[in-house]
Amino acid sequence: MRAGLFALVMASAAMVMTPMAAMAQEAAPSATTVTATATLKADAPGPVIDRRIFSQFAEHLGYGIYGGLWVGPGSKIPNTRGYRNDVVAALRALKVPVVRWPGGCFADEYHWREGIGARNKRPVKINTHWGGVTESNAFGTHEFMDFAELIGAEAYVSGNVGNGTPAEMAEWVEYMTSPAGTLADERAKNGRKQPWKLPMFGIGNELWGCGGNMKPDYAADLTRRYGTFIKVPEGTKTLRIASGANSDDYNWTEVMMREAGDRIDGIGVHYYTVPGDWGRKGSATQFTEEDYARTISKTLKMDELITKHGAIMDKYDPKKRVNMAVDEWGTWYDVEPNTNPGFLYQQNTMRDAIVAALNINIFARHADRVRMTNIAQMVNVLQAMILTREGQMVLTPTYHVFEMYKGFQDATYLPLELKSPWYNKEQWTVPSVSAAAARGTDGVVRVALTNVDPNRAASVSVAITGVAATGVTGRILTAATIGAHNDFGSGDAVKPAAFTGAQIAGGTLTVTLPAKSVVMLDLR
Repeated sequence: MRAGLFALVMASAAMVMTPMAAMAQEAAPSATTVTATATLKADAPGPVIDRRIFSQFAEHLGYGIYGGLWVGPGSKIPNTRGYRNDVVAALRALKVPVVRWPGGCFADEYHWREGIGARNKRPVKINTHWGGVTESNAFGTHEFMDFAELIGAEAYVSGNVGNGTPAEMAEWVEYMTSPAGTLADERAKNGRKQPWKLPMFGIGNELWGCGGNMKPDYAADLTRRYGTFIKVPEGTKTLRIASGANSDDYNWTEVMMREAGDRIDGIGVHYYTVPGDWGRKGSATQFTEEDYARTISKTLKMDELITKHGAIMDKYDPKKRVNMAVDEWGTWYDVEPNTNPGFLYQQNTMRDAIVAALNINIFARHADRVRMTNIAQMVNVLQAMILTREGQMVLTPTYHVFEMYKGFQDATYLPLELKSPWYNKEQWTVPSVSAAAARGTDGVVRVALTNVDPNRAASVSVAITGVAATGVTGRILTAATIGAHNDFGSGDAVKPAAFTGAQIAGGTLTVTLPAKSVVMLDLR
């Protein structure tokens, strides 16, 4: 997460096409229902969809951590050792695979020793990136690692390359992972005798921007240097994730893979869906249909980015050992009125639910290379799962999409060839229907379908091979308007419901998708 405005990451395209395996144009009829056809090849399974593509991101930013995850053990808000009980329960229900912490831009000014020991003795600093507010350091290494364990997630810790040293980073890794020695003794004195598991460690964040404004060759050299000193005990493994490209900066990926690809296990890509531009992004809730169509079009840019970055990675890593980690993605709008502009607090609508589903479908189709993504962010920041206000909590439409897709975690991707009609508004033209399919670890074949058209239903016919299904059940997420959202005190305008608009017979699945809807089907 960078502190300043990104350079404009792309020109507004008049048309964005991100085809499924075999997307072909069909003329959209003028009727209120359009038609799509597809073939699901359950007998030609693809790669495993790593559960880590459903991961989260929690940065020291606004109310993302303080008030969002952490209220302290003395709070009147029900908590367990300082962690909000309501938020913990909601995240556990999602089966969050990984949490990235402490940033973001915050990571490259974070000195880990300031966040250990007695909380009342930790230094109070200024958060120079996000709002200029004080940072108490009350939520540090122990608090984060314990939180990850509490919700059942793995830890992805981002190290300080920006203004830290290799020695500081190496000692932090040792403090977290070593079973013995001086740093392990110090960790024990601070309340944790056993070492933590550290599945992933980030070698800096956005080194091209807030992480140091570096040129790619220099960043690659630092990645090699810092990565050398990330050492963990015998018999354990920590994946080294390099700071990756900003959107379509393909040269960054080229240089990083060429110069450091053999020293890393993953490389990031950051891309945000911004309806307008970085000077005026647009409102999260007050938008026109043209704004909506533009948002969807820009979201689908993700497919192109993954394809092109992946082709560069294939040159240096044809066996796909290195993970493309899209470790920051999501919508980014103007902040809500009368809130701190540095806190990046925005509402979350049915539009965001559709954005989430489209991205997940794209990640699933690239599961051979994309093995982790982290939506930005978990609570109260940007495209959040959860919003909190004092003792209240709201689950957003995006949360519900992630919950509906839980069956895709570690599932096997199944090829699905789709021919979709188009949805068009002004100069923005996109496929009306997006789809993905997978066979879950429980053996159930699931088909995810999204109708982005806010006005017309879509009739989808899917020919199925390789699975003898005789029944189908489903759930749907939709709303009265594309701007519908859940807010404090107003109830849930957007939440999943049972779906009965699908039938299966003779090896063909037929579905009628309402306008602006996300549907998850289980074939039985």
